[in-house]
Amino acid sequence: MTLRPSFPPWRRAARQVLDVLFPPRCAGCGDDVAQTAHLCATCVGRIHLITAPFCHCCVMPFTSRAAGGPDLTCVACRENPPPWREARAAMVYDDTPRTLILPLKYADRTENAALLARYMAGAALGLIGPDCVLVPVPLHRLRLFSRRYNQAALLARALGRLTGAAVIIDGLERPRATRPLEGLGRAARHARMHGAVGVRAHRQAAIQGRHMIVVDDVMTTGATLAACTRALLAAGAGRVDVLAAARACGQHEQQ
Repeated sequence: MTLRPSFPPWRRAARQVLDVLFPPRCAGCGDDVAQTAHLCATCVGRIHLITAPFCHCCVMPFTSRAAGGPDLTCVACRENPPPWREARAAMVYDDTPRTLILPLKYADRTENAALLARYMAGAALGLIGPDCVLVPVPLHRLRLFSRRYNQAALLARALGRLTGAAVIIDGLERPRATRPLEGLGRAARHARMHGAVGVRAHRQAAIQGRHMIVVDDVMTTGATLAACTRALLAAGAGRVDVLAAARACGQHEQQ
């Protein structure tokens, strides 16, 4: 085993100076914390982690293990299975996760990606293996130009560093712009995303036969994740799973 060298003394000293000048704040509420990109105990306690039992296809929590049957799949997913094999999400998308994800997405709080990735890695135990490849949900080039970064790509990079999984940042593309999906129902979202995602031609060989995991920030109705999954399967992926930081649980609609 090769051990990475510790940070040199000048970097540790610089960090100490920065911590004095700019004390670390909780990424959720802004209170003082010991380290940057961490949460205070109060905000940690307000995160509702998604733990068993939950549907392995759409990550909707069950009231009891018996509710999911022997295959841990909800009725909606049994009647209308998603294109991916399994899905995972770290937490319920409510108040505290919202204060982490929205600033990551829209307000340049890119340091929140590492924090969220730690929770995602825990949720993905048994899903992320040594041979899997992480691929982020893509942004259309105009939206990427506007935001300057893709939050899903930041999450995928952070997950790759934590788990050692390979990452193909540019594996998927959005060849055409789509209007925002907010406010639309499941059917309308899926209709809008039909054919909106593709695999980049120069990445097809790297995807064929591989176990791909699509990474995103929030799972809602799953229209975007389904479009990504279908594009990967059409390109020859051997298996596709999906992983998100948070799951919107306000409606029991399949991801």
